[in-house]
Amino acid sequence: MTKTMKMVSAAKFKRAHKAQISAEAYAHKITGLMGRLTGYGMVSHPLLNIKKAVTKCLVVIVTSDKGLCGGFNNNLIRKTRHWIAENPYKYTTFGMSFCGRRGYMSFRRSAKINKYYENITMKPTFDDAQKVVQDITEDFIMGNYDEVYLAYNRFDGPLTQTPVIEKILPLDVSSFTNVVKTQGPGAPILHNYSYEPEEKEILNFMVPKYLNFKVFFTLLENAAGEHGARMSAMDKASQNTGDLIDRYTLLRNRARQAAITTELIEIISGAEALK
Repeated sequence: MTKTMKMVSAAKFKRAHKAQISAEAYAHKITGLMGRLTGYGMVSHPLLNIKKAVTKCLVVIVTSDKGLCGGFNNNLIRKTRHWIAENPYKYTTFGMSFCGRRGYMSFRRSAKINKYYENITMKPTFDDAQKVVQDITEDFIMGNYDEVYLAYNRFDGPLTQTPVIEKILPLDVSSFTNVVKTQGPGAPILHNYSYEPEEKEILNFMVPKYLNFKVFFTLLENAAGEHGARMSAMDKASQNTGDLIDRYTLLRNRARQAAITTELIEIISGAEALK
């Protein structure tokens, strides 16, 4: 059974990893474009404005819907609990939204639940990401929350996923600018330009597009990481099962041999008594 589950996860991982790799190049391009735009002073947008008093925080946690994937979900849930415990005075209100059933089941009794998005992490689509972004941007603009964080497992490889908690609202302009500055000798030099269409129209188009793709890319990373973690967990389970079979076979043979030896001793002792 564990070998079969490993084979199924390997096939699913291949598709999920291919989608994640295809989206990674676009992620770098759109981040660089945001860096060039904000580097030119285009920072007038509601989702870029840092609020003066920050007391209300929303955490969007992305986990899997199913288990049997080792510490993939538990590591992220543990990190999120520690992060919340480390910020008891900075925020007076903690809200949580969930993409994935495992995170929801872990926090449903102890957290203030804002939204729960069912069945979107196994096969993520761009429409799912747009729905999540629409909800969190409405909450942010209406003042329901002052900051929004995204908690997810960053995909480092089939065997390695790193729990990350990252602020996505308000968008950090300095992080975009740093991307441009670290692109090497061929990086574009910042100049003042005339924009067509106007700056406000460009930002109104680019900021939601960036957020939509950011959440979508996170869902893709989560899917690839989940299948990679399950593939690794099932491989380890198969090895452990083989070790247990070998161990119990050896113990059974020893017990059988001991029983046979005991019977032989009894027979020989009985024969000797008759003499």
